[in-house]
Amino acid sequence: MSYIRDCLRQILLLSLVIGLALGSFALPARATAVYEVPVVSAGVPTWIVDKAEILSLATKGQVKGTLEQLAKQTGKEVRFVTIHRLDYGDTIQIFTDKVFKKWFPTPEAQANQTLIVLDNVTNTIGIQTGTEVKGLLTEAIATSILTETMAIPLQNGNKYNQAFGDGADRLSAVLSGQADPGPPKIIVTPEAGRTYLKAEETDANRTNFLIIVIGLLIAATVIPMATWWWYQNQD
Repeated sequence: MSYIRDCLRQILLLSLVIGLALGSFALPARATAVYEVPVVSAGVPTWIVDKAEILSLATKGQVKGTLEQLAKQTGKEVRFVTIHRLDYGDTIQIFTDKVFKKWFPTPEAQANQTLIVLDNVTNTIGIQTGTEVKGLLTEAIATSILTETMAIPLQNGNKYNQAFGDGADRLSAVLSGQADPGPPKIIVTPEAGRTYLKAEETDANRTNFLIIVIGLLIAATVIPMATWWWYQNQD
């Protein structure tokens, strides 16, 4: 009987280990709702709402200075919002439109506004602008800012600070009536000496780990019982 108790203790211990391992696959954090985004209105000097907490104080200071100067010189106001996880059924553009209408409910309030929202789970970005902005910030330039100026740093290691700093600088230039500086130049470098895992490699390792753990659980259950059966038959 003591042998069986030892076997059961081993099984319980291994089950605990597996439980802790599976804990790393916990349910995702709750999505950010529109009502959780602080209310901002035209003329209020709030330029960044970093709900996802992904930006450094230095970047916030840099972007704030750039956008504040733009507002004083041109009357055009740009605001950035970061969130952590979209609600089910929402896209980043739907979320951006909801916040834009909540903050600036009338055409007059919307006229000189630009809102950019980023979800750091999907790294997708939405933009909405008022009527007085569209003449300078064309659809082509706006798309380029999202998919190149901001997206490229995100694709190269989630460089959020660079993405927002570069995005603010380009928006400021365009909305000030200056020539569009364009997107950043892409420099292709070889992957020699790469010391990090790609997403697909991480997923493969995670799957292999689960297979090993499950195999250990089966072994911890079957081997002691088979040993006990063999021991009993020896008697």
